[in-house]
Amino acid sequence: MNTIITIGRQFGSGGREIGEKLAEHFGIKYYDKELINRVAKESGFCKEIIENNDERPTSSFLYNLVMDTYSFGYNSSSFVDMPISHKIFLAQFDTIKAIADEGPCVIVGRCADYALAERDNVVNVFICANEECKIKRILERHKDVTSESKAREMMNKKDKQRQSYYNYYASSKWGNANTYDMTINSSVLGIDGTVKLIAQFVEDFESR
Repeated sequence: MNTIITIGRQFGSGGREIGEKLAEHFGIKYYDKELINRVAKESGFCKEIIENNDERPTSSFLYNLVMDTYSFGYNSSSFVDMPISHKIFLAQFDTIKAIADEGPCVIVGRCADYALAERDNVVNVFICANEECKIKRILERHKDVTSESKAREMMNKKDKQRQSYYNYYASSKWGNANTYDMTINSSVLGIDGTVKLIAQFVEDFESR
């Protein structure tokens, strides 16, 4: 096994669970929120600042100015005039490349497919799902979300953030079939069936 699997996902589509099960299936490392700890450790940025910028582009000059006071990594002259959100993206970019150098793994979100675009051992997957399935999963996972309307609002907000983040930094479009090797509706086969399908694709990709 030498393949890195990147997963883009709609909020509520089960992308995180699918990623975890794929990593377990292949016996490889899994990175989602774990990536934040790694970026903090390697870049010197405070974990809370990375979380605040995680897959959320911000155009607020004041916010960037204030947050920049707290950054103490990536302080070479070329970074001085760069907004904190850009610095954190670059730090994540470097960490994703370092992780990929270490061996096969599953990386969820954070433009990982774009960061690893020049490598030939990467399979890029996008997970979508039917709205009713996404709302049901959000209500199950987030106990503070108490109605379908609130779940829909949360879903739309999160997807808009992810789309804006990806489209701002990457050269391709979030959720567009042409951006990925596989685009799968997890509602059709369910979580386990989707994992099985991706695993088969990866195994065939490995044996080319």
